[in-house]
Amino acid sequence: MTKILFVCTGNICRSVMAQAVATQKSEEEMLDNLFFDSAGVSDEEHGNLPDYRAVQILEEHGWLVPTHYARQIQPSDFEDFDLLLAMTSGHQRALTRMAQRWGADESKVRLYREFDPEGAPGDMEVPDPWYGGAREFADTLEVFERVTPVMLQALSSLS
Repeated sequence: MTKILFVCTGNICRSVMAQAVATQKSEEEMLDNLFFDSAGVSDEEHGNLPDYRAVQILEEHGWLVPTHYARQIQPSDFEDFDLLLAMTSGHQRALTRMAQRWGADESKVRLYREFDPEGAPGDMEVPDPWYGGAREFADTLEVFERVTPVMLQALSSLS
């Protein structure tokens, strides 16, 4: 089984949205060799539920919202997961520093949008909807809906 951890800042918006879309899509495609979870580089939202705007946009588009409480990434995540997908280059840098500090395999850290067929150098960030409204959350969800099928195809061939 290939285990993937989506990572953003507080683990209440982007990473949860990515987890929801990937989990449901992989179940629909009967890819039972993939497991998804999410975490944040920060502990500022520890124990909180997903942002209500993320929940709303997911539900409006037919995605199931996982039972989820925000958590910060732990050293064991580098052992337990095969791939840690960062939402931004800042998250990628933070994860790389953590891996180095914890003696973990930093090659497991990659940018989520590396799987994006529309991704381009200099444009690999998943937009942060936190400071916006419904439109920003919809834009962010669109990224996950576009990237997930490509990511699933690539990951299913690894298992």
